[in-house]
Amino acid sequence: MKSWGHLYHNEVINDQLLNMSNADYKNPVPSKSQHALIVQQLGLKIVSGEIPENAKLPSEAELCEEYQVSRPVFREAIRVLNAKGLTYSRPKIGTVVRPKEEWHLLDPDILYWLIQSTPENEFFKTLSTVRRVLEPELAYIAASTATEEDIAHIKKAYAGMEQASTIEEFIQPDIDFHLSIAKATHNDLLAYMSKMLVLPLQQSIQVTSLRPNLQNHSLPRHKAILTAIENKDPLSARHASLVQLEDTKMAYDLIKK
Repeated sequence: MKSWGHLYHNEVINDQLLNMSNADYKNPVPSKSQHALIVQQLGLKIVSGEIPENAKLPSEAELCEEYQVSRPVFREAIRVLNAKGLTYSRPKIGTVVRPKEEWHLLDPDILYWLIQSTPENEFFKTLSTVRRVLEPELAYIAASTATEEDIAHIKKAYAGMEQASTIEEFIQPDIDFHLSIAKATHNDLLAYMSKMLVLPLQQSIQVTSLRPNLQNHSLPRHKAILTAIENKDPLSARHASLVQLEDTKMAYDLIKK
């Protein structure tokens, strides 16, 4: 089944993938790029299930030989995977894949590997559930806490959506709209969680933006959220957000018929 990886356009990750595709071990690349290559390849294998949970990785010697890198470079890659919660290392045992519930799922790299390795419809369903839990409550809170400056930022993002003449121009203001609402809650943890979800949110918007008459469908839904926040009406803000998310689901279902 098709995954979401083909839609991903985050510049940092793209740079890392470019390094991977251009790797030539007869002409070694700098060690930083070498360990990034190992992190990307092993990370994707772990998240996709190719290397299962609780499995032990091959020995350091075997993997150094496979990737044609020195032990210090390989150990740095393992330190990164350990820091992401994907693996742990023990003397005389080696490196072992952690259970999935211990992974740092909001880590941008792990989110990207999930996008690459998860069937599109399954990932969209997971993301939709997360958004239904988070976004209506963000709108509800923001309607009570947003300052004039916060509302100005939300309005600016909405204006960018109005002015967009292409899908590409529409996506970033749409993301900014949702991030501005999260920031307007003045809850640093909620704002951080929203920022960490930007990568899958970008994929969702890229797909649903393929619907004909995009702005005619999307703008009134977002305008209703903005108006409710401006009017300091938490219940209406929550309801408007739920309506917008339901419209997103309808758009996805329409496109994927």
